[in-house]
Amino acid sequence: MSKKNSDRDDAAPKRMKRKEYEHELERLQADLCTLQEWVKHKGLRVIVVFEGRDAAGKGGTIKALTECVSPRVFRLVALPAPSDREKTQIYMQRYIPHFPAAGEVVIFDRSWYNRAGVERVMGFCTEAQAEGFLERVPEYERDFVRAGVILVKFWLEVGDDEQKRRFESRIDDPRKQWKLSPMDLPSRERWYDYSRARDAMLEATDTKHAPWYIVRSDDKRRARLNVIAHLLDLIPHKKLPREKIKLPKRSTKGAYDDQQSIAKRTFVPEKY
Repeated sequence: MSKKNSDRDDAAPKRMKRKEYEHELERLQADLCTLQEWVKHKGLRVIVVFEGRDAAGKGGTIKALTECVSPRVFRLVALPAPSDREKTQIYMQRYIPHFPAAGEVVIFDRSWYNRAGVERVMGFCTEAQAEGFLERVPEYERDFVRAGVILVKFWLEVGDDEQKRRFESRIDDPRKQWKLSPMDLPSRERWYDYSRARDAMLEATDTKHAPWYIVRSDDKRRARLNVIAHLLDLIPHKKLPREKIKLPKRSTKGAYDDQQSIAKRTFVPEKY
């Protein structure tokens, strides 16, 4: 094979065009609504964990996953830093109350794996605590799965250059500056520390009963579609029959001028 052909084969795919992305996303989101009804019908309990480096695209992926389903079924959990009281608890204690009941999907935007990542790298826990967590968590997760929970773990992997570009975009764009957390810039500085922590976590916790699924996320659109498609594949489901819905006609009984009744109220100025 010529060097020219080899280079072409190794090149990353082009960024997905918006039109293609939106078409596929609409189709997958319709399938998510089918999955939602199946989860409710069967009383399934599902946990989806999203982890990854800062700026890996977790938030956008979760938004794409949840924007067309019910928040009563697909619940998002994004816990803040632990309180002084929570710091004295057994480590998993603050997460378990958020676990799903029958007919629910709980999405953790970062999870108990904080201990294997940001807490370890930034010194918020000791090395002994981090190692103890990695030793114990596979057994915790085995118990969850044995209890009937469907546990899905995604790691979004962003490249060095792309993370740098995203951070610079957050710094320069006022609409994105809220995304800059106190951990973002130190995480950029400690890229290789996070790499070592990631590899130690995967080595200890990528198990048959709770495997990790790695998602390349330099192209955010492809990553979102790949996550949703894979989640749909992991949970066997089928479309349930639905009753035909007919919109009733508006009753004219007791009719009155409902627009005149509010005409003198204070309305938002119509600037657009």
